[in-house]
Amino acid sequence: MEKEFAKNLLYKPTYAHLNQDRPTVDAFCNAYRAYMDASKTERDAVRTSVEMAEKAGFTPYVPGQPLVPGQRIYRINREKSLMLAVVGSESLAQGFRVIASHIDSPRLDLKPMPLYESSGIGYFKTHYYGGIKKYHWAALPLALHGVVYLKDGTRVDVCIGEDENDPVLYISDLMPHIAKDQVAKTASNVISGESLNLITGSLPFDEEEGVKLNVLSILHEKYGMEERDFMTAELSAVPAQKSREVGLDRSMIAAYGMDDKICAYPSLRALEDLDVPKHTCVVFLADKEEIGSEGVTGLRSEAYAAFLRDLCADAGVCDREAFRNSLCLSADVGGAYDPCYAEAYEANNSCYIGKGVVVSKYTGSRGKGGCSDASAEVMSRVALLLDGAGIAWQTGEYGKVDQGGAGTVAVEIAKFGIDVVDVGVPLLSMHAPSELAAKSDIYSMYGCCKAIFND
Repeated sequence: MEKEFAKNLLYKPTYAHLNQDRPTVDAFCNAYRAYMDASKTERDAVRTSVEMAEKAGFTPYVPGQPLVPGQRIYRINREKSLMLAVVGSESLAQGFRVIASHIDSPRLDLKPMPLYESSGIGYFKTHYYGGIKKYHWAALPLALHGVVYLKDGTRVDVCIGEDENDPVLYISDLMPHIAKDQVAKTASNVISGESLNLITGSLPFDEEEGVKLNVLSILHEKYGMEERDFMTAELSAVPAQKSREVGLDRSMIAAYGMDDKICAYPSLRALEDLDVPKHTCVVFLADKEEIGSEGVTGLRSEAYAAFLRDLCADAGVCDREAFRNSLCLSADVGGAYDPCYAEAYEANNSCYIGKGVVVSKYTGSRGKGGCSDASAEVMSRVALLLDGAGIAWQTGEYGKVDQGGAGTVAVEIAKFGIDVVDVGVPLLSMHAPSELAAKSDIYSMYGCCKAIFND
């Protein structure tokens, strides 16, 4: 065998930016950053996504309406998840093309009765949501997002800390000068869950009443709240900072909540770009993935399959046949190789920043637990689509086999009887208050979504 020919037998992933126009990528990522800054919680993301969709001609879906090729429809599920579709020219019996992402991210939720004071400082008690390293959240400016229902049923939307003139909340940490015992603890115990208390103020109401009443009076003046209203509220603390470009070459983006809105935004943009696709194309933006996709807005809910079944009913098509002929990308981030922590990875089977989307045959943990494990046929099908569209892609696992792992919504999609594979953007510092990704990979994800929709 000739030497030069033999070299072609080796697999050599390429850098995504080599086949991209930098100004085009920058423009796309600037719009992505604006989306991220406006979409820190799932409620925010649904609201922002619907605004985008309506500007692109999408209208609320009414079951029973005639389906016309090119028609653009959406359905909101309890303000915390979203389903959108563009109707294709072929019968729904030929299947859907689905891209499913999640729009919830790790954060700190206020407890039902959170307000208290101690030693002249006011606090909110929190219960963390999703997998976090608790010490990441100390000494960090935090914003408060959510909704409150007052005792008369009035709804109040809350957002404190995002405007540069707003105050922020804060979790204190122990000074290093007296932290001998603290730093001797394991990382998971450096700060306990019950110590993630948000500082709300330090001024007493008057000479007789303390800080707690003063904080409550401020909330009452601004929002009409009483203490009991916390029990009918949904309030979350998230990092107050905006997204930023990273690197002297501005090649990366750091932002809160990129897992997984970094896949949600490209799928939305790709859906908006469609005219009349061959197959009916669908985007799911799901809630609750970070806690197992449970609940009425998570992908274990019947809501998502019901959306597809309603479309099939309107078209007079058997939904089981449509599902059998469908293809879905479980669009979720991949854990990128970090050379600073190389001991946690298996280098040959990791994904890398800047080398395109990561196609993962399986996720799960320790023996593929909790994964759907895409077949060779599905892997080949997706690989051919990406190669044909000139999209840079790679494969990757979540670290060494016994190190841990992660799950995605692929297992929930597979329950529909739909072929599914995990595809997403490689990410560093996953689940930290600020995560890191390459612009070229984000744009590659957009190209990947377009390739699937144009299949």
